Amino acid sequence: MKRNWYAVYTKPHCEKRVASLLAKKKIETYYPMNRIISYNSNKRKTAYEPLLSTFIFVNITDCEMDIIRKTSCVINFIYWLGKPAVIQHDEIINMQYFTKEYSNVKLQKKLVNPNESTKIISDPHIDFKGKVISVKNTLLQLWLPSLGYMLVAELEKSNFDSYSYELEGNKLVS
Repeated sequence: MKRNWYAVYTKPHCEKRVASLLAKKKIETYYPMNRIISYNSNKRKTAYEPLLSTFIFVNITDCEMDIIRKTSCVINFIYWLGKPAVIQHDEIINMQYFTKEYSNVKLQKKLVNPNESTKIISDPHIDFKGKVISVKNTLLQLWLPSLGYMLVAELEKSNFDSYSYELEGNKLVS
């Protein structure tokens, strides 16, 4: 059977617990964390919080759906058009990379369009699968069409020169 990624809705503040319970059942999960960096009187402080509160992602077959539903603190799957919403594998990979590389990521709600491909405004040193649409100032945006969200991160100005890169096909070149 084919494995797909699904979004699972959990009780508030139970994402980590659900991910842990499912890992014990040998179910692949992804629990996106946002690295928050703040500065307080010359001290750099790093904290982690859920990127999508009350959501985790599971990679399962259709037969394993009952296991997820019976797990403590799970409310249900996220549905789209009467069926559990399938999240594209490329979107999960891109989200994993984006949250690993960038801090203080913000979410922007967008209209859901499951037929649209992932669109990325990308750092010129990164090769994402998807379409690069543009680079503006120091903002990086990752469009996740099956979730209806855009992830937005701001690059440090020392790492980015917005005037020295051009768009060539789907890749940025210097």
